[in-house]
Amino acid sequence: MSDKGRWDFTPAEPERSRLRQIFDGDAELYDRARPGYPGPVFDRLAAVVPAPAHVLEIGCGTGQATRDLAERGYRVTAVELGASMAATARRNLRGHDAVTVVSGAFEEWSLPDEPFDVVLAATAFHWLDPAVRVVKSADALRPGGVLATIATQHIAGGTAEFFVAAQRCYERFDPDTPPGLRLEPAGNFPFDDADVRREARFGPATFFRYEWEHEYRTAEYLDLLMTYSGHRALADDRRAGLLACLAALIDGEHGGRIVKRYLTELRLAQRVG
Repeated sequence: MSDKGRWDFTPAEPERSRLRQIFDGDAELYDRARPGYPGPVFDRLAAVVPAPAHVLEIGCGTGQATRDLAERGYRVTAVELGASMAATARRNLRGHDAVTVVSGAFEEWSLPDEPFDVVLAATAFHWLDPAVRVVKSADALRPGGVLATIATQHIAGGTAEFFVAAQRCYERFDPDTPPGLRLEPAGNFPFDDADVRREARFGPATFFRYEWEHEYRTAEYLDLLMTYSGHRALADDRRAGLLACLAALIDGEHGGRIVKRYLTELRLAQRVG
């Protein structure tokens, strides 16, 4: 499990059902450590479906994307599986009267009679049941409405020499890590709309990609790693060893700071029937 930094890998069953609930173990850490999403993602959405459209957000977490939507004037109904995550989102979104946060699993949640203008999932769509997520999203949308998914990848760039050296830490403390993994440039990631193409009620997907960087101090980077499901799922001794190894690299060779480069992708598909 090297730090490919991918927040949107698709785990196989039964890992998906187990890991999707692991984030709720420390909602405050997640809220503090995750860097959020670039503003142009929401500007692009607004150009396609302007506020005050009604958005159904799936897996809002602590409300990072929800806040961006609310500040642009959208009405938002957000469904979040984790009770602690939902509670943190409600706290963060106080004062945004057009936002409602609902606790529960999207797959089991009863859709309201009034359809939505947008269904949005920010780094959450891959955690949903593949047999349900696209079909129910179509059910939730009005004709002409839009399914919007946001995915984030860790790509080549930033403090490149650190991420090469970090592989030794992963290979030492996580036996499932393939040897010699390297980060890839943005152009190597395919545009994936296979799930949407299987649903006749959606038209062709369009993609918008944004590259950006974020600087982390040592403690901030270790906190970030502890918001990744794979790191949280490691045995305690292996996780402690991994984090200590990475901290020694950052402090000893990079002055206590590294830069991570991200690719954030917005995928839009319109309901046509």
